Amino acid sequence: MPPKGVLRAAGSRRTAGALAVALTITLSALAGCDSGGSGGSDDLGGRNSKGTGASQPTAVRLPPRGAGFDYQIGGAYPPPKGVRIVSRDRSDSPAPGLYNICYVNAFQAQPEERSSWPADLLLRDAHGKAVIDEDWNEALLDIGTPAKRERVARHVGEWIDGCAKKGFDAVEPDNYDSYTRSRHLLTAADATAFMTLLSRHAHARHLAIAQKNTADLAGVRERAGLDFAVTEECGQYDECGVYAKAFDDRVVDIEYTASGLRSALAHWGDRLSIVRRDRDVSTPGDKGYVRAVR
Repeated sequence: MPPKGVLRAAGSRRTAGALAVALTITLSALAGCDSGGSGGSDDLGGRNSKGTGASQPTAVRLPPRGAGFDYQIGGAYPPPKGVRIVSRDRSDSPAPGLYNICYVNAFQAQPEERSSWPADLLLRDAHGKAVIDEDWNEALLDIGTPAKRERVARHVGEWIDGCAKKGFDAVEPDNYDSYTRSRHLLTAADATAFMTLLSRHAHARHLAIAQKNTADLAGVRERAGLDFAVTEECGQYDECGVYAKAFDDRVVDIEYTASGLRSALAHWGDRLSIVRRDRDVSTPGDKGYVRAVR
């Protein structure tokens, strides 16, 4: 599981530039019935009941648009006043009465978990060495073939099951853009195919599923079965419009600088859920803790 206190810094998880995306928004889901998530009444974003590739559509709870948000993947703490959406690591529990997003590192293996993965599911170069995301010392998972995607998805699916059992409303699979760090061994198509497997599993467990960053793939969100977006620094990098258009304003954004927060609020403050956090996503009382909404 992710280490407490020091997790994802912004900037290293994005593809460069924003695309002009124009598409029809149709939310995807799979077999089942209404969601039993941890959030309150159905006005928390409504429900999605549009099925793709399944005989019986399910309904999943979607996050409310423009609601107060807090990003707590570095450790859980009581949500500040006005927060209606919170994202926490899968090792933590949901916040009662709020819309809860469960963070899962789905495309890469963190150092302390690397040994738990079969050796052949770690992406390897021509010399047989594991391909490492140097920023985080994380080995990329090999999702380059259908058989390996299925095996990796089964492993990640167990984590998603844990999110559902705890009562989360949604799952946030991180590192969708890891193919951009794969030394051309993986493709965007590989990433989308793998994400589709995760989406089907999440929907079958009555969880909505977020696209994490990766603006270049926002245009295929329907094909991948993604319901909303969790973005880092879309204000800083002028990408918020890409996600807002693709996900009909169901976007939660984390900014890591004062200038990024100002930009996000100036252009999208009345439509998206926006918060500034410190890059270590620390908890109150920690020396570097930062949280701001204006």
